[in-house]
Amino acid sequence: MPFVVELIISLLIVISGIFLLVGSFGMLKLRDLLTRLHAPTKASTVGLGGALIASMLFFWVERGSFTIHELLITLFIFLTAPITANLIAKAYMLLNVDPNTELPPSNQDEGWSTFDPIGAEGYDPSEEYQEKET
Repeated sequence: MPFVVELIISLLIVISGIFLLVGSFGMLKLRDLLTRLHAPTKASTVGLGGALIASMLFFWVERGSFTIHELLITLFIFLTAPITANLIAKAYMLLNVDPNTELPPSNQDEGWSTFDPIGAEGYDPSEEYQEKET
């Protein structure tokens, strides 16, 4: 295997490891869910993606055949990690944030970030917060 290819593969693995380490550290040190959620989604996207691309490059050079498995896994992670983080953040907001007092005004017909405090059936989540306070 050529030295340049070994160097590229090694750099991809080291960079991936650094991103995963920083993401794990952020998961431990950050305080609340929304900031803690940011670290592993970025780390998994870049870290695992780089490691899988390094694996794909290694087997392409070593065996002479291109496999698409690593590329599909990388694509799957790139698509699912941000969507999952968005859904977890919206669920957190629905359960822990009072849209009438803790969010800035949206100045639109819809609620903040498509988070409508009063749904189609007239459900108002702020009633739950009033019940919790009493």
